[in-house]
Amino acid sequence: MNYESTIRSETAESIQSDYDLSGEVRRPARLKWLVAGVLLIVAILAALYFFLSNGETAGAGAGDDRSQAPSVTVITPGRTQIDGSLIATGTLAARREMPVGVVGEGGRVVFVPVEQGQWVRAGQVLASIDRSVQSQQARSAAAQIEVAKADANLAQANLDRALQLVERGFVSQADVDRLTATRDAARARVSVAEAQYNELLARNARLNIVAPAAGLLLERSVEPGQTVGAGSGPLFRIAQGGEMEVLAQVGDAELARLNVGREATIRPVGSDESFTGQIWQIEPFIDERTRQGTVRIALAYSPALRPGGFATAEISSGVVNAPMLPESAILSDEEGSFVYIVDEEKKARRRSVETGLVTDSGIAVVSGLDGTEQVVLRAGGFLSDGETVAPQLQE
Repeated sequence: MNYESTIRSETAESIQSDYDLSGEVRRPARLKWLVAGVLLIVAILAALYFFLSNGETAGAGAGDDRSQAPSVTVITPGRTQIDGSLIATGTLAARREMPVGVVGEGGRVVFVPVEQGQWVRAGQVLASIDRSVQSQQARSAAAQIEVAKADANLAQANLDRALQLVERGFVSQADVDRLTATRDAARARVSVAEAQYNELLARNARLNIVAPAAGLLLERSVEPGQTVGAGSGPLFRIAQGGEMEVLAQVGDAELARLNVGREATIRPVGSDESFTGQIWQIEPFIDERTRQGTVRIALAYSPALRPGGFATAEISSGVVNAPMLPESAILSDEEGSFVYIVDEEKKARRRSVETGLVTDSGIAVVSGLDGTEQVVLRAGGFLSDGETVAPQLQE
């Protein structure tokens, strides 16, 4: 009895605990554990998914370095035939410049009839030197000729008379020989006097400074009253025939493409005019300091061509078949000119090149490329040899 009532009492309390005061049924405890377990499983699955996703992304990035490689624009230049020309600068000068100075003993200049810029003819007097003393010496030499001739005439007459007396026996043969020798000596003295006189005339003539050939008088550096002599240096400079030339400086690599007879267009600095010339000489040596040689381009006379001025020469160098690259693709440093090409592994590789003609469409590469390479068009200065790149081909 008591035992059963106790059982009922506990059962009643247990049943009452399953209900709240409002009469609603309470959540069982095991349901809480079930929900917690589900949430834990979801969290584990989410963490596993996140871990696996990151692993795949990292693997993909490690297997494809180009996803992080810089993008560069490349071109395949091919080969182009170009009517070659090169630009050089140089100095205008007389093609044949003739310095003219004192050729005699010199003296005081009394007359200068010419001015710079005038045309002179061969033999024209450019300046005269005082010859008052030399003129008197010439007169004295002329008088000595007359004296010598008189002595020669007397000796001849004496000989003629002696020859007439020999037949009569009044003059011996020895006397005839002596008179013959006297006549010959007198004739020789005439020749000596004449030679001395002619020498004085030649010396006096050299007191006139004359033009050795026709041409344009470029420089006059003497004035009347000035004393000049053999050590005075050139007093005049003449451009023979008025012909001019340009002494163009050309690099040693470009000299090999030039030869005598090539045409050139000359533009003096500060002038809008252009003149057509022709290479007439390529000097046989190269300056060790500048690594340049001199090309001499002949020009006809023009008042716009002034010796000593600078000019630009565009020289025809024939047809060239070579790759053409824009200026942005060619770099240079202390080792010389170079470009970056992209190889089959998508890596930038440095390639040394030698440049040639410069045209409006680009720069010719005469060695180092065959035209089939992919050349970095821009930003080569930011690349390093062996760096992986993402090339973008530009037509």
